[in-house]
Amino acid sequence: MTYAVKEIFYSLQGEGAHAGRPAIFCRFSGCNLWSGQEKHRAEAICQFCDTDFVGTDGDGGGSFASTAALVAQVKSYWPQSISDQTHPYVVCTGGEPLLQLDKELIEAFHSEGMEVAIETNGTLPVPEGVDWVCVSPKSGSTLVVQQGDEIKLVYPQQGHHPSDFIHLKFNHFFLQPMFDDQKNNNLETTVEYCLSHPRWSLSLQTHKLLGLP
Repeated sequence: MTYAVKEIFYSLQGEGAHAGRPAIFCRFSGCNLWSGQEKHRAEAICQFCDTDFVGTDGDGGGSFASTAALVAQVKSYWPQSISDQTHPYVVCTGGEPLLQLDKELIEAFHSEGMEVAIETNGTLPVPEGVDWVCVSPKSGSTLVVQQGDEIKLVYPQQGHHPSDFIHLKFNHFFLQPMFDDQKNNNLETTVEYCLSHPRWSLSLQTHKLLGLP
C-alpha cells in the first residue's frame, strides 16, 4: 500500500485529554466526508472543516511506498536529544486517517517504540493496536466507532446533540466550541452546557490560541 500524507509536523497537542503534550502529527490526505475542495463544501457531509488535507505537498508530506519509509519520516521529527526515554507519540489525523492507517503501519510504528493515537470521525472501524482513540462525530454520518478513549464533539452541530452520545463507552467526553471567524458566540454556549452537564468537559483549540501548527 502507498500512503498519501499531506504533512508531518512536531507540535503540542492542542485539544482534548492530551492537550499540551508534545506529539508528531501525521496528517493523511483524503476524507470520506468532504473532498477538501471549497467548490464541494456545500454538498459535503462535514461543512465546517477548516483543515487542508488535499494532496501531499505539505511539509514532510508525500507518497510513501512502504511502512518503513513513512515510519522513518515520522520518527525523524521526534527530538533526538531527549534523555528521559519518552516514547515518541504520533497522532494520526487527516482528513480521515482510517482510510489509510492499517494494522501493518500500526505495527511498524510500535516496532520503533512509538505510541499511536488517532483522531477520527468515527465512521470507519479502528484496526487493532491503536493506543489512543479520539472520535469526533460529524452530523450526517453514521458513527461506527462507539467506544474509545475520548469523544470530542464540536458544538453546536445541527443534527447532533451531546445527549446522543453520553451512553457510549468513552473514558472522556469533550465539547469543543464550533469556531466562527467572525464572531465566536459558541464559546459561551459550550461553557454553559458543560456547567449544566458535568459529564462533559470543555476542549479548546489551544494550538490556535498559541499560534502553533
